[in-house]
This record gives sequence, C-alpha cells and structure tokens, in this order.
Amino acid sequence: MNARMLIMNMGSTSTKVAVYNGEEMVWKKTIDHPREDISRYLKYMDQCEYRKEKILELVRENGEKMESFDVFVSRGGTIRPIPGGIFKICKQMLEDSQCGLYGDHPCNLGGQIAYDWAQQYDREALTVDPEICGELCEEAIFSGLPGIERLGSFHNLNQRAIARKYAIDSGIPYDSLNLIIAHMGGGTSVAAHAKGKVIDVNNALAGDGPFALERSGGLPVGSLIELCYSGCYSKEEMKRIVNGRGGVYAYLGTTDGREISKRIEERDQKTELVVRAMAYQIAKEIGALSAVFRGKVDAILFTAGLAHWDYFVNLIKERVEFIAPVHVYPGEDEMESLAKGTYRALIGKELRQDYVEGVEKIERSRIVNRDTSWFWHPAKK
Repeated sequence: MNARMLIMNMGSTSTKVAVYNGEEMVWKKTIDHPREDISRYLKYMDQCEYRKEKILELVRENGEKMESFDVFVSRGGTIRPIPGGIFKICKQMLEDSQCGLYGDHPCNLGGQIAYDWAQQYDREALTVDPEICGELCEEAIFSGLPGIERLGSFHNLNQRAIARKYAIDSGIPYDSLNLIIAHMGGGTSVAAHAKGKVIDVNNALAGDGPFALERSGGLPVGSLIELCYSGCYSKEEMKRIVNGRGGVYAYLGTTDGREISKRIEERDQKTELVVRAMAYQIAKEIGALSAVFRGKVDAILFTAGLAHWDYFVNLIKERVEFIAPVHVYPGEDEMESLAKGTYRALIGKELRQDYVEGVEKIERSRIVNRDTSWFWHPAKK
C-alpha cells in the first residue's frame, strides 16, 4: 500500500519536514530558525503561524501540493500520560498539550499544525510514541509533595526507536531487555526501559534531570523559589529561562557544538568545566537508574546529537561502563520512526489508539489516580 505522508518534527530552533510514500522516503529537509526570529515569541505556541508558513514554503519549493497527502504526522506533544503506540490527534490531545500542566515544548506546535491541515484537507492526523509516557512504575510517580506527580515527559519516540534498533542488533527482543538510554541533545532524558516499558525517566521536557544544552535541569528548590518571587521575571519568562535558555546556553551563551569544542581545544577552562559538569550529571542519572534494575542492566545506550561527540561520550562512559556495556547510536531516527509507525497503522499491522481511551486506561491502572486523598495539598485549607 502506498500512502503519502507529510511528517513534521519541531525542535526549539528547527523544524524537520519529510515526505514519505509508504516506507520509502521521498525527501527530508530541515528548516533552521534563526534565534533572533524565534526569540520574539515568549511561548512556543505563539510560533504556530510562523512555523506553518515556513513549512508551506518548503513544501511548495519541493513541488508538492498539500491535497496530495493522505495523512499528516507530527511528533507528539506534552500531553497526559498514555501508553506507547500510535494515536489519532484530536482536540482533547491538543488542549492538554497546550494547557501548560504537562510541560511546554515546540513539539506541541506540530500536533496543532497536523490537526489543522487534516481538518482543512479532510485527512488523518497521527502521532507515534508521544512525549509523555504513562508506563512509569507507581513508586516513580511520587515527587515528595502531594498534588505534584512526576511525569514521564521525555524523548519517547527516539528512545524507543533506538531501543528497537539495539534489540535487532543484539538479537534479543525489546520486551526481554533491561536498558538505560540517554538521549543527549538540546534536552537530556535518561530512561529505564524494563522489558519494553519505560518505568522511570526524568521529566526532561520540563527541564528536570541533568542540565543540557538548553535546559537547566533539576534546580535547588529553595533558590528557584527565591528567583521566581524576586519580581524580576514573569511566570512565562521563568518557564522559558529553565526550558530553552538554561543549561549550557546560560553558562556559555551558545549551544553550537563546534564553538564549544573549539573553546575546549583552546584550553578555555570555564567551557571545559561546564561540559564536564554536564557529563557528570548524566552519569549520575544513569547510576541512579541502575538501582531501579537492582543492577541487572543489559546495556546502556547513548543517542541524539551529543552522542556524535567522542570527547563528551567518553567523559560519561568512564563513569558508567562498570554497570553494563555501553553502545552509541549518534543522532536520532525520529522521522523514520514516525513514518514506519504511521505505515504500520495504515496497513493494519498496529491499531490507531484513541487518546481519551489511552488516558483512561492509565488512570484506571493507578492507585494514586483512583484515590483522591493522594492529592491533598498543604497549601489548601
């Protein structure tokens, strides 16, 4: 079966666009958005029309017509916890992704744009392995404060693609492996994959966990509270600082890997220390997840952009390779994963799931969600 798909993947400073015909890629391009352009927008969703027009320009430049596509596909957004799989993009999914309760990320833009075009051209809008996963073990959900849950908000699509790739390479089914996977790029997520399910992971898309190129990571709570109430920043500005303008960018004023590497080669001590600190925090997160498996880890996998940088990879590897063998899968396979997942749904090999039903399935499975007393909050009288 041939089915033409327009696939979109929004990053903080780029938009990846691809056209697939069935499982065959027709073309793939990346639109780079100058920081001076996107810095004008306080919220990611404010960029919707800007990004939509850039995609339309690219599609026309490549001789495509919007009505020729059978399905519009986007990387999933920051929604309510659901299982992994293929989901139909619906109004409720969009409302949840944009309400701010589950994080703010540019991938929310893609869901809205895919839905808009699906409505306009009477087509389907789908997403694969959305960014918030509801498979966390219940112990991992507790934050330490009633009323605040830990979310599995991370690079779910790429992490599962790399897990499946390693499973093929090792000859062991994904659902038989215990893996720790570190996605290291603009944001960093480190996840425990236990027999095909993600049972623990830092809330990477909201800035939790190790600091990254553009995200602050977990911050000292007291100091963060003081900063929030300092009167210097609005709520939206604080969100943008920790998720988009934090991490390496906040320390060094750049996220350009070539520039950072050059500074290290020139013996810039501050740059080297910041990079070593980032590697240290990732290694520490991996070590913490090894306790989730009681030390029984089959492999540790590194992926995404920073996995191309041998210097950085080795800084982490020397601290964690005693836990399990380390394997490196540089870059990301998100566009291909979106295409293959969508194609599996179109040919009937995997079911399209309903978002609302997926949310209800997760909520029914959790004691925390069934008992409202868990949500008592000390601030409430």
